[in-house]
Amino acid sequence: MLIKNSKPICVWKNKSLLGEGTLWVPILNSIFFVDIKKKKIFKFNIKTKKKKIFNVNKEIGFIAHIKGNIFILGLKSELRIVNLNNKKILSSIKIESKKTNNRINDGKTDPKKRLWFGTMDNSIRKKRFGSLYCLDNNLKLHHVDEKYVTPNGPAFLNKNNFYHTDSRKREVYKIKVNKKLKIIKKTIFLKFGKKNGSPDGMTTDIKNNLWVCHYGGGCISVYNLKGKKIHLINLPAKNITNCTFGGPKNNDLYISTARKNLKIGDIKKYPLSGSLFKTRINIKGKDTQSFKLSS
Repeated sequence: MLIKNSKPICVWKNKSLLGEGTLWVPILNSIFFVDIKKKKIFKFNIKTKKKKIFNVNKEIGFIAHIKGNIFILGLKSELRIVNLNNKKILSSIKIESKKTNNRINDGKTDPKKRLWFGTMDNSIRKKRFGSLYCLDNNLKLHHVDEKYVTPNGPAFLNKNNFYHTDSRKREVYKIKVNKKLKIIKKTIFLKFGKKNGSPDGMTTDIKNNLWVCHYGGGCISVYNLKGKKIHLINLPAKNITNCTFGGPKNNDLYISTARKNLKIGDIKKYPLSGSLFKTRINIKGKDTQSFKLSS
């Protein structure tokens, strides 16, 4: 199947310093994303076109849905379960409280409705202090992998197989875990050259193609299961950070971007950097999974 996309359009003109964490929530008709550095959550209702901004008190790497207006926020040193409407904190799980420079980065829910996320050193970029975690449905935390500089993704093939990346190393990994969430196989699926930027947020479609955002590369590239590039989407921004499928037919790709590290010349060339974009694809994404709390 030949993949096609419409011309990307800006749906929220924004100056996010580090836009990330795109999330589609069908029952709310809304796309969510965050600005890590400005400590903000953005909500865009695609039906009413209403926009809403929520402020948080810590840097936020991602947002994951549970039910209704209940979400998990991936914050610095903390997973926080909140009601976004009334800001009531329902639960808090401390993450790496002894690693004071670390923060949570990207995170997504898998087909079993578990939450996967990475941590990274927030100040000394070359330090391999980051880890990969999974929060199961009983709120038990599993330490799955370590020695990441800048973890991003993950993007799921099925309940045991997924892609994950270390943006700093420009490597995308294919990982297989067993029932106990122990890695039984990990290989380098893709290695980016410097001219391509760094692999950042990712997602998969219903054919298990991998959609990779290029931070510093101004595009999203699509790879089949064999690692062959089968499509490319150029965007009017340089730092492409995250993407997710959404919309009524789940064939709209929503894309977050960032202004971080851009020079004056870059901003003149890409004035929409930091905004949220959308492009329509002729293939559907996998359905978004909300995190499931076991009763």
